[in-house]
Amino acid sequence: MDSFKYYSHGKLLLTGEYVVLDGALSLAIPTKFGQGLIIKPIEEPILHWKSLDHEGKVWFEGKFKIENNQIESIQHTNQNVNDRLMQILDTAKKLNPEFLNTSNGFEVTTTLEFPNNWGLGTSSTLINNISNWAKVDPYQLLDTTFGGSGYDIACASHDTPILYQLSENNPKERKITPVTFNPAFSSHLYFVHLNQKQDSREGIAHYKAHRGKNSSAISEISDITEGFLECDNLIDFETLLETHESIISKLTKQPTVKDRLFHNFNGAVKSLGAWGGDFIMLTSEVDPRPYLSSKGFTTVLPFSEMILK
Repeated sequence: MDSFKYYSHGKLLLTGEYVVLDGALSLAIPTKFGQGLIIKPIEEPILHWKSLDHEGKVWFEGKFKIENNQIESIQHTNQNVNDRLMQILDTAKKLNPEFLNTSNGFEVTTTLEFPNNWGLGTSSTLINNISNWAKVDPYQLLDTTFGGSGYDIACASHDTPILYQLSENNPKERKITPVTFNPAFSSHLYFVHLNQKQDSREGIAHYKAHRGKNSSAISEISDITEGFLECDNLIDFETLLETHESIISKLTKQPTVKDRLFHNFNGAVKSLGAWGGDFIMLTSEVDPRPYLSSKGFTTVLPFSEMILK
């Protein structure tokens, strides 16, 4: 029996964090790092699941019995991961009852290309891969498991940057437009990891609880997104970044990441995704790594090393 493989790209949301949920036009970028899913049929009616990290080490392992068209957990190495995986598999099965309706089983291996704590989409790449395997709509699978805007699912299956926008009248409708984003000043753009994992579900809940009036903000962020694609010089781009940060800061009632961590940095700094963790983007005309290292931030990726374009 032949094995089969799926692959999904990681993601970064360059504009529109939080307000993407309310219909703002947002720029999302698939990353060069992603996650693979390898499925090998076996005769025994079980799922033997192994999740490998970016170094090829097992970070989760579980066994699940497939019996009477049901999935049952037998053993695992992490309760939280097991519960989330069971939720995804059970939901996929509800969406397509023929999924795993089989007398045989499978050895399943997931292969991450980035550290788990980077926030590039460990969950979204898994959901997209499983949806391809189960032949179900990945957005439906996301909606009934993790939730969110779905931009990360769109990135998982695209090879170029995309404009992403939910319908204000129906958040189940989305417009996805492939675009080019490779500015002339890209050599001055860097992505920096803040050494902590941000839970996007918690970030969304905080936003919904604290957001102010945001109808004008949606329009302003949409304009900034278009400005990202049109901008041809670093100074104007930095202005766009700072304006975006100011708008989201007021909406979420949180300080900007520059005010919080990099107040003396000579360049623009922008949060990406849920504020408070994961990656930020910054601009610098000189190599910022010595400054960042002095602040304790050592994971720094130039634009060309991160972005799939």
